[in-house]
Amino acid sequence: MGKVWKYGHDIDTDAIIPARYMNRSEPEHLAAHCMEDADVTFAQEVKAGDVIVGGKNFGCGSSREHAPIAIKAAGVKVVIAESYARIFYRNALNIGMPILECPEAVVGTEAGDEVEVDLKSGKIDNKTKKTTFQAKPFPPFMQELIDAGGLIPYVKEKKKNA
Repeated sequence: MGKVWKYGHDIDTDAIIPARYMNRSEPEHLAAHCMEDADVTFAQEVKAGDVIVGGKNFGCGSSREHAPIAIKAAGVKVVIAESYARIFYRNALNIGMPILECPEAVVGTEAGDEVEVDLKSGKIDNKTKKTTFQAKPFPPFMQELIDAGGLIPYVKEKKKNA
């Protein structure tokens, strides 16, 4: 269960991790500046297990993989949005960052709400408002990839067990 950090439409990768911090790629460095241009308090106040809720086209802009890395390293459990830029969607899954599409949850959730998300079923419980939303869960293969921590750990594990 975590606190909702809510943002609007078209949150681009520059808002998620500003280019001025791209001179280093360590996850901890990126997390320290995550969402800085959208919300100056985020990196200092986010807690492990918190949830980002965004509008349409979350993660648009450049194809930098650093954006989902920053979010994951900041401790965010899941991002819920109306829709994602395709490259962000792919980069997030490649690093094992869970993301769900659920327009109803975006509309029915406010900043500061407490939500609980079951990634395997796609169930989103807004504990503050006592409402439940259903996102489409990932197929088993994609859930395995997320559980493994991303594409590279997933492939390494498969090769080790082959």
